Amino acid sequence: MKKNKYIFGIGIISVFLGIMVYLFTQSNIGYENDFKKIMSYNKPIRATGSWVKERDYSYKNNEFVFYMQDEAGTQMKVIYNGVMPNNFEHATSVVVTGRYENGYFHAKDILTKCPSKYQESDAVAKS
Repeated sequence: MKKNKYIFGIGIISVFLGIMVYLFTQSNIGYENDFKKIMSYNKPIRATGSWVKERDYSYKNNEFVFYMQDEAGTQMKVIYNGVMPNNFEHATSVVVTGRYENGYFHAKDILTKCPSKYQESDAVAKS
């Protein structure tokens, strides 16, 4: 009878560990700043780049559409179903989480990095 308890306990622990490993691998999303690589992936990823200010963006019916550019100059259309971030127009870089499908990036989340208001200006730094 004691042997059955140990086997049952080991089985429960093994199932628990298996579920934890599976959930960890599913939530582990990497960063990529090469849009050509992103366009070939078939999995969720975080894309980093800058907003292309020269191209128009639109926000209609809770759908935000804009273009991003990587360091090599490759541009990618991004569509986000949600509210446009308040500080988007001041962003120095953008991170979108989602998946590239059907010729554009389907974003699930948008993070923007804005210039710091705590950085010294050039006039103060030079004096």
